[in-house]
Amino acid sequence: MRLETRCTNHMNNSCDSSVECPRLTAEELFEFESPSSMLLVLLLFIVTSLSDCECHERPNIVLIIADDLGWNDVGFHGSNQIPTPNIDIMAWSGVSLHNYYVTPICTPSRAALMTGKYPIHTGMQHTVIFAAEPRGLPLTEKILPQYLKELGYKTHLVGKWHLGSYKKEYLPLNRGFDSHLGFWNGKIDMYDHTNQEKGYWGFDFRRDFSTAHDLFGQYATDVYTNEAVKIIKSHNTSSPLFLMLSHSAVHTGNPSEPIRAPEKLFVNFTHIQDFQRRKFAAVLTKLDESVGEVVAALKAKGVLNDSIVVFTTDNGGAAAGFNDNAASNYPLRGVKNTLWEGGVRGAGWLWSPFIDKRSRVATQRMHLVDWLPTLLSAAGMNVSSIKHIDGVDQWCALSQDLPSARESLVHNIDDESGSASITYKQWKVHKGTNYGGSWDGWYGPAGREGAYDTTRLLASKAAGALLDIGMLPDTEHILRLRSEATVECGDREALPCRPLEAPCLFNIDEDPCETRNLADIHPDVLQVMLKELDRVNRTAVPPNNQPLTPGGDPKYWGYVITNFGDYINNEIK
Repeated sequence: MRLETRCTNHMNNSCDSSVECPRLTAEELFEFESPSSMLLVLLLFIVTSLSDCECHERPNIVLIIADDLGWNDVGFHGSNQIPTPNIDIMAWSGVSLHNYYVTPICTPSRAALMTGKYPIHTGMQHTVIFAAEPRGLPLTEKILPQYLKELGYKTHLVGKWHLGSYKKEYLPLNRGFDSHLGFWNGKIDMYDHTNQEKGYWGFDFRRDFSTAHDLFGQYATDVYTNEAVKIIKSHNTSSPLFLMLSHSAVHTGNPSEPIRAPEKLFVNFTHIQDFQRRKFAAVLTKLDESVGEVVAALKAKGVLNDSIVVFTTDNGGAAAGFNDNAASNYPLRGVKNTLWEGGVRGAGWLWSPFIDKRSRVATQRMHLVDWLPTLLSAAGMNVSSIKHIDGVDQWCALSQDLPSARESLVHNIDDESGSASITYKQWKVHKGTNYGGSWDGWYGPAGREGAYDTTRLLASKAAGALLDIGMLPDTEHILRLRSEATVECGDREALPCRPLEAPCLFNIDEDPCETRNLADIHPDVLQVMLKELDRVNRTAVPPNNQPLTPGGDPKYWGYVITNFGDYINNEIK
């Protein structure tokens, strides 16, 4: 049975998604269905098609994005070092996403999330957009808030944008958002809201199109939280709400003091010897508190029972001093902007009363590009009308614990950097790597010492809101779920991978920590995977990166990062 047929028949209300399935042809490498198993798939399709996995009314959608959060920075993946009670209790009440993948760095991730397309199909696959760079996510791309506005949603962005700002037409209010409070580019200092990059420096904090100088000195996470709560409180419930809360945390700021948080929180983490990690813990604490405040605001407004809440990192953690940061991806390999699991396997969860089978660890394979069709499907849209996207509708799979709608993943293909990686079923191939291989190791801390603080977990603001609506799980169940959600490497003999010398192959189901390179053991599988990688690469569009424009230097605009392309004159081009 050919793979294309398998993809077509793998139904969970995603059967007519326009995602292009891989075209592997070596049947001897994979176990294809017998006639009896084909009958089971057909029966599954019939049952799923007749079942009710839709939200009966258009739900409110709150999408919370953490920046550079590592796999091991959250308690729900097994770390005891930094308590994240609000984040964790939402994972335990909803579904924690165990096989969930993101792209390796900021701009590509946000492009994938907003378009439902892999970055190789939008030209966003190579590095990030810089403030003085004259480009943005192509205007030909229709993005998530634009679809939701057509469904009657009120749409708000709080926090980071990072999809282009050199002209007004690329900015959030011209791409489907009704309001925006936050910053346009990749990072800011958490207090003074300036960005220093590529030799340029300027203030980057906006209220819609206006410069928000009045917020100078206020801690960014608090600003975002207050704005999100204000939006929820003032929302007119005659229309559904889409709130995208895109945090600065836990990304670093400017080189002079990259990790900044209220110093009064440092005393809570004296058990952490590394001072940078201690400051990181304080930054993460504020992020966790923000999640609790938002969930509590939804409950106070009376709309939590009518909502979907998503929590996701944009990419893997910046660990061990990468970007001057102190995240942890333990026990996964690699860091942000690498294609190892530590760079692309994301911390995330989905929460909603509309999920039929809640309070579990979801093992369905999912990618960041799936959020667009999944959320639109939950909002009542027939997503089969959306053509030429890579995302697939996972709503029914996640709600009813059905098989995932996808078997393959494109982690990224960056010919400029010479790195590429894809996954099909259990197989993952690495061709090349970034940074000359200098960030190809394993980076902690493990944080497994001590005990999981369930008392703090159940005393969190989010837990209080869940208790009020009867969705708070008990401690025994939480601990069982946590065990399921903790990745262990095992102690099998390592087989080295040197991707700059030869491509590497991993069985990612058996070896999520990428310690055993099976390229020499399964050369036939490797060749099929490389052929598939080459086929996928032929569908890529060239990266749309541009040289920095001197006229984009904030010094020409009062040291404010601005949409310079709308004003620039010939003298400073």
